[in-house]
Order: sequence, then structure tokens, then C-alpha cells
Amino acid sequence: MPLPRLTLTPDVSHGPLDGAWWPRCDALEIELPSLVGSLEPDPGAAVRVTVDPAEWPDAPHTVMAPSGVIAVEPAEPGSEAHVITLDCGTVGRWVLLVVPPEEPAGTAARLLAAAADPENPLTAARMLALAETGRPVGATEEAE
Repeated sequence: MPLPRLTLTPDVSHGPLDGAWWPRCDALEIELPSLVGSLEPDPGAAVRVTVDPAEWPDAPHTVMAPSGVIAVEPAEPGSEAHVITLDCGTVGRWVLLVVPPEEPAGTAARLLAAAADPENPLTAARMLALAETGRPVGATEEAE
């Protein structure tokens, strides 16, 4: 499996996001095993993923991975859009911006970097909206 296109905030996140993930396609059953595997959960650990039902309307309830079964749940109504939350038991919990698979590489790279910036206060939706306009998507945007 190819490595996931993923950036994580070093150490502890201070913003609304812990990084970003740029899946190659919108099929969670294909993408989740490598994403979860890169976070190195303990073998047999309970792994739960929460996804935006508007982005993943056909999300399976479970996904098989080499490390075990990944439970997939829809986010609560009113939760932030364009976000995936991964709870890997004792290893940690991550809230990640989901960069759309069809996003151009240059824009995706800027979003991946900005979401992993611990000083970035922007939400996932705000970052994607800025990216659509071509404006900066990092922590400095709010200062403009």
C-alpha cells in the first residue's frame, strides 16, 4: 500500500486541527488502512474513525486493516465539515483536515503544511475556502 499523504502537527496541536490527510480517492475501505497504519496503533487496539457524512455518504461501518478492524462512524450533526477524527486508543487522537482527492498538488501541499502548523487557528472549512480563492491558507491569513 502506498504511504498516506499525511502531515501531523509536531508534538501537541494548539489549533483546531492536528494536521491534514490527502487521500488518493474517496473510498475509505481503500484509504483508511494505510492512514491508520501510519499512526502505529497497538496491534488489536480499538480504532475508531469519525467522518463527515456529507463527504463520505457511502462510508462503510467497518474497514478491515492489517492491525484489525477500524470502526467508522458518522460525525454528529453540526460537526465541522472536511474533517476526519481518528481515535487510536492509547496511541492518540487526531483531528485532520481532509484535502479533497481531486485538489491540485500545489494547493494540497499548501493545505497539508498549513494544517500541520501548530500556530494555525483556522478551521478546515476556512482553509479550504481560502484555498479556492488562491489566498494564503496559513496562520498569517488571519492577521491580514
